[in-house]
Amino acid sequence: MTRYALTLEFDGRPYMGLQRQKHGPSVQEAVETAAKAVSGEDVTMVAAGRTDAGVHALAMRAHIDISKSLTPFRLGEALNAHLRPQPIAVTDCQIVDDDWHARFDCLARHYRYTIINRRAPLSWQKGLAWQVAKELDAQAMHDAAQLLVGLHDFTTFRSAHCQSQSPVKTLDRLDIVRDGDDIHCEVSARSFLHHQVRSMVGCLMMVGRGDWSESDLKDALDAADRHALGLNAPPDGLYFVKADYPDEG
Repeated sequence: MTRYALTLEFDGRPYMGLQRQKHGPSVQEAVETAAKAVSGEDVTMVAAGRTDAGVHALAMRAHIDISKSLTPFRLGEALNAHLRPQPIAVTDCQIVDDDWHARFDCLARHYRYTIINRRAPLSWQKGLAWQVAKELDAQAMHDAAQLLVGLHDFTTFRSAHCQSQSPVKTLDRLDIVRDGDDIHCEVSARSFLHHQVRSMVGCLMMVGRGDWSESDLKDALDAADRHALGLNAPPDGLYFVKADYPDEG
């Protein structure tokens, strides 16, 4: 049995999420189906993180185990052939140690949330970003975001369906950067709660719009109560950017 580490890029719009679902298509199901077509074996994919319906990935890491002898290049090419025309691509495939684990060995996960701040409707970016028409103060959003960096109880920013054992997480980075009409929210941590990034971005958008102050954001954090949440951003603008592992640059 050989363990292969995969790097996946996908458009999340057609899927109910990354993880296999009973009520609709998933990225995991698509990759596992492709892997079975290639190998003739029942294959289980384990990913670095989970993504909700409509959330995208630039470089999601995952692993699969296959007993059939295949070079990484051949496996990657074959998976892509069977995944077409779905919007999923294996951009890298490597053989790793048998005990390498895409989820448990991950040291940090990085996300980006993209807001397009303009009045004109979205064309090709519809479903790939969150459009906010009213002018946003990105600097105010960034300054307020620093209140969320560090070790906190993030219950306010946690979905009621979150399965994490504890709402306490350490947020390593939350930077808000404007580039023309685009506002990028760059977020990093070892792990996240369900909906944490979307909930933080939603509240920061309210700060940028002038509906909330920094004090309002701090009060929401300190409340440790989901009812104190201002807004949960839609999944459209959220991207899993990359995962960090030991001994990888």
